[in-house]
Amino acid sequence: MLNYVKSCGGVWTSFGILTCDVAVVGAGIVGLATARELILRHPSLNFILLEKEKELAAHQSGHNSGVIHSGIYYTPGSLKARLCVRGATLAYEYCEKKGLPYKRCGKLIVAVEQEEIPRLKALYERGMQNNVRDLSIIDGKEIREREPYCRGIMALDSPYTGIVDWRMVALRYGEDFEEAGGKVVTESEVDDISMVKESSAGSTEGMKYPIAVKDKKGNEIWCRYVLTCGGLYSDRLSQISGCSREPRIVPFRGDYLVLKPEKHYLVKGNIYPVPDPRFPFLGVHFTPRMDGSVWLGPNAVLAFKREGYKVYDFNARDFADALSFRGLQKLVMRNITYGIGEMYRGVFIGAQVKILQKYIPELSLSDVLRGPAGVRAQALDRDGNLVDDFVFDGGVGDVGSRVLHVRNAPSPAATSSLAIAEMVADEVESRFSL
Repeated sequence: MLNYVKSCGGVWTSFGILTCDVAVVGAGIVGLATARELILRHPSLNFILLEKEKELAAHQSGHNSGVIHSGIYYTPGSLKARLCVRGATLAYEYCEKKGLPYKRCGKLIVAVEQEEIPRLKALYERGMQNNVRDLSIIDGKEIREREPYCRGIMALDSPYTGIVDWRMVALRYGEDFEEAGGKVVTESEVDDISMVKESSAGSTEGMKYPIAVKDKKGNEIWCRYVLTCGGLYSDRLSQISGCSREPRIVPFRGDYLVLKPEKHYLVKGNIYPVPDPRFPFLGVHFTPRMDGSVWLGPNAVLAFKREGYKVYDFNARDFADALSFRGLQKLVMRNITYGIGEMYRGVFIGAQVKILQKYIPELSLSDVLRGPAGVRAQALDRDGNLVDDFVFDGGVGDVGSRVLHVRNAPSPAATSSLAIAEMVADEVESRFSL
C-alpha cells in the first residue's frame, strides 16, 4: 500500500481501500498550511495529505529566499496585498508561539538613479495604502547609517520585513496537522482523480466516498472531497480531473550567488532595487539568511524541467509543454532583450556582479560564489500575461462538484501562507458545505 509517514488510522472499506472525508494533494507550504487550517476548523473529519516526494516542503517551500515580505509592492486593495500584510503578521505570531527562529532585519528598496525616485515614492504611497507597518523614506546619509556599504540617493525603509527558514515553518505546519489527527502520505504521486468505479459504487462506502484519488503505483484513496495545492504541477492536477489547461504553469529558475563568509559584513539586512515596470520580474537583490549566509540574486530564466534546479536539468515533456505554449511565446517576444540579458548573467556571473555593484560598490567578482537555485511556478495566460492573482478551479460534473484546485498561489505565498490557508479553507467550506 501507500507509504505512510505515521501509522495511518483512517477508515478502511471492505475492499481494503482507505477512505477519508477530505484528501489534500500537495505538501508544500500552501498545502500544509491549508490542511492545518481545515483540520483545526473541522476536527471531527478525517483528513489525508498526499505528497509525491519522500519529504514535505521539498520544492518551492524549501528553495526560496526566506524573506518575510511586508506587502509593499502589490496593488492597493488587491487580494495579494491584503493576504501579504495579514500573512506577515500571522507569520510573526506563529513563529513566536512555536518558538521558531526569525529575524526582523528590515529591507531597503534603494534608488541609485534620479529617474527611480518617482517610482520609489509611488511604492511608498502604495505601501501606505496597503497598511504596511513603519514605512518611511530615507536619504543617502540614512541609508549608510543602516547599510554602511550601500550607496543610494534615496530608499524606502521597511523595518517590518524579516527573514525565516520557510521550510522549517512548513514542516511545523505539518506537525500541527498530524497532532490534530491528520494523516500524511508520502511518495504518492497522484495521476487520476475520478469517480469511484461503478462496480464498487453500489457499496455503502462507494456512495459515501465517491471520489477516487489514485497514484502512479496504482494505490487509491476514496474520499468525499479533494483539494489540490500542486504548485509546479497545479495545472496538470487540474487537467486530470477535467479542468482547463490554462492558466499554464511555466517554470522559471532563479540562480543565486552567495557572498563568501569573510564578506558577510557588507550586508546587514535586505537590499532591493526599485522595480522596473518594463520587466516581468523584480531584479537582483541582497538577502541575508537565517544560517548567516548572504544570497545575491536571483536571475530569472526558463527552466527546462519543472523541478530543474541545475542548469542542465532537462525533462522532455516539461520542455515541450513550455515551448509549445503560445502564452510563453508571447511573453518571450515582448521581453526578448531582457531574457537574453538574464541568460547572459546566469552564465557570466561578472555581469550580475556589475549590477550588484550599483548598490554595494565594494563588492567584487572574487567576493562571490555560485549558490543555490529555486524554481518558480509561474502561471501564464494564453496572451503571455503573468497571472498575478489566485486562481481556483473545480471543473464541472460530478467530479468537479467535489474537487477544488488552487491553480495559482503567487509570490509571496510563503509569507501569506496562513492568510491564504484561511481564504482557501473558506472556499472549501463554501463549495463543499463542510
